[in-house]
Amino acid sequence: MRFLPGILFLTLLMLLGSCSGEKKAATPLETFKTYTKAIKQKDTATMKLLLSAETLKMHDMQAKAQNTTLDDIVKRETLFSENQTTVEFRNEKIDGDKATLEVKNSSRKWETVPFVLEDGNWKIDKKGFADSIIQEVEQENQRQEDIFNQDRQP
Repeated sequence: MRFLPGILFLTLLMLLGSCSGEKKAATPLETFKTYTKAIKQKDTATMKLLLSAETLKMHDMQAKAQNTTLDDIVKRETLFSENQTTVEFRNEKIDGDKATLEVKNSSRKWETVPFVLEDGNWKIDKKGFADSIIQEVEQENQRQEDIFNQDRQP
């Protein structure tokens, strides 16, 4: 009988802890799955919630340059074709506040999709994806220029 108040107190603490609303943040993979569902359902609001702040800024600049809306850009600039019936993924990697997930595109090639942790939630970082493509192009251009310069006579 002496232990009954202690047990009731512990039970109450466990109940309060489970009802506190604390829930585990979605993983990058879970974020991506939610994003794919939102694309299929044409749920632009959810798609925007799953994109990083930098990505939304990039899309906003595109919208202004093209004289259209942010929603139109978000719907049009997805990570895969709307007609793509299956989306394959592999190799989720988390490194601090950055993560990647490999996703097979409509051309059946694997692409690395970057994620960034913002306010405790994983967001798709399409801006980071665009930046990596630009960096790859610049590196290839530099490599070509180096080859060209090697062939030149002094």
